[in-house]
Amino acid sequence: MDAKEQAIILKHSGYNCAQAVMCALKDHTDLTEEQLKQIGAGFAVGMGNMENTCGALIGAEIMLGLTRYEGRPIITLARGVNEEFADMCGALLCKDLKGRDTGTVICDCDTCIRNAVEIAEKYL
Repeated sequence: MDAKEQAIILKHSGYNCAQAVMCALKDHTDLTEEQLKQIGAGFAVGMGNMENTCGALIGAEIMLGLTRYEGRPIITLARGVNEEFADMCGALLCKDLKGRDTGTVICDCDTCIRNAVEIAEKYL
């Protein structure tokens, strides 16, 4: 099973979007699944209120930091992840992706998760 589908299984098993992305990519780090779940615990539903960045994208960015940070900023890599996510999903904020204010879902959670994993795998 590939990491994208593993992430969807995790999401539907009670993990939030950030945790699902991070735990599906756990083989890229020395951290345990439980440690990754703890790190990602506060990043559900756009940081708890849909007002902020999609949790799946946050999970991808955290994994980027855990795997690519070498004592210097990784801003260029982070920007690339954000831009690819925005291109694939249509937005960065949870409320926009889920259509909270418009009633029109731009990108559902499962698709955001799959896209975040796909993008992260390019950079890790």
